[in-house]
Amino acid sequence: MAERLDHARILIYSHDSFGLGHLRRCRAIAHSLVAQYKGVSVLILSGSPIIGSFDFRARVDFVRIPGVIKLKDGEYTSLGLHIDLEQTMSMRESIIYHTAASFKPDIFLVDKEPTGLRGEVVSTLEMLRERGTLNILGLRDIMDEASALKSEWIRKQVPPVLESLYHHIWVYGLAQMGNPVASIGLSDSVMQKMTYTGYLHRDLPSDRNWLAPVDIEKPYILVTAGGGGDGEELIDWVIQAYESDNSIEYRAIIVTGPFMPAEQQLSFHNRCAAIAQLEMIEFDNHIELLMEDAVGMVAMGGYNTFCEILSFDKRALIVPRSVPRREQLIRAQRASKLGLVTMLEDDQAKDPAIMAEALRKLPRQPLPSTNTVAGLLDGHTCIAKLVRQHLDGETD
Repeated sequence: MAERLDHARILIYSHDSFGLGHLRRCRAIAHSLVAQYKGVSVLILSGSPIIGSFDFRARVDFVRIPGVIKLKDGEYTSLGLHIDLEQTMSMRESIIYHTAASFKPDIFLVDKEPTGLRGEVVSTLEMLRERGTLNILGLRDIMDEASALKSEWIRKQVPPVLESLYHHIWVYGLAQMGNPVASIGLSDSVMQKMTYTGYLHRDLPSDRNWLAPVDIEKPYILVTAGGGGDGEELIDWVIQAYESDNSIEYRAIIVTGPFMPAEQQLSFHNRCAAIAQLEMIEFDNHIELLMEDAVGMVAMGGYNTFCEILSFDKRALIVPRSVPRREQLIRAQRASKLGLVTMLEDDQAKDPAIMAEALRKLPRQPLPSTNTVAGLLDGHTCIAKLVRQHLDGETD
């Protein structure tokens, strides 16, 4: 039964320049909090161009800020507006600041980017801290290898912001998977702000009107590339395996993701159409329901997919990317050592026989639940407890 926290307001910032990960994590946290506490209202600030494709529970809403996208050279550009990037960033910062000033949150939760995209949340952090709002940074379990993250955070002037503007840092994972900011050289006072919450459990959507986009009555392996913007190599490798080996027992349902380029999706669609064992869709906003019925999953190993693998207790083969960040590779390596998943490293050659053999083994590997890890999926419970402590005045 939900507890009461009347009139409490939580503002969540998700920069969302690329992919689905940040948005889906923030949405999961928002839904968990309104389910736990009656009277709480959560507002999400997001730059995702497809945030409107998702459904939201009562007392959760969003403000869509102008989108930007990261180019292959690492630079950003405006996504939907034909104006220069500086104008877009000025608009984004103004919308974030004035929304926060008007909404007057008790808690401001910033996802992953301590200063926001190109520093856009610093002025909001300063204003809200002066007003008495609790500023919290939420980090996924793995960020990147230490040297790369240290260089990035120094360039973005993150350490002084962590020191002066944030009250707490929540790590959505376990200490057994490592400290995401280890070896960066942060001060003791910053490190003492950190709390490991455990991973964020995912529930099945309750949409009774959901229609499966493909046949889910027959056993299948689900292959997902997340948002799809960088999942081409994984999907190509899986299709190659089926093209070269017709003895793979289970068919595969491939979800390319909404951000995969249209020409690449068309190429994959044509190849899948020629193989009876393959079906392909672009996107489903209730992909959890496809995960639930799969005999196993093949994925790149992003944070949200990893949480879903654990939540639905799915056998999983992780094929992590290692550029531009090594986050997925590090997560897969550590999770594999804990016996939670198996991993297949991208050897660049992408031998179809290696993938075919991995797909044959997948439905017979141990479930994640056979390896007990204390507090593994306690994230939402821990976050709800921390929120109540603050709103009851038990923390600074």
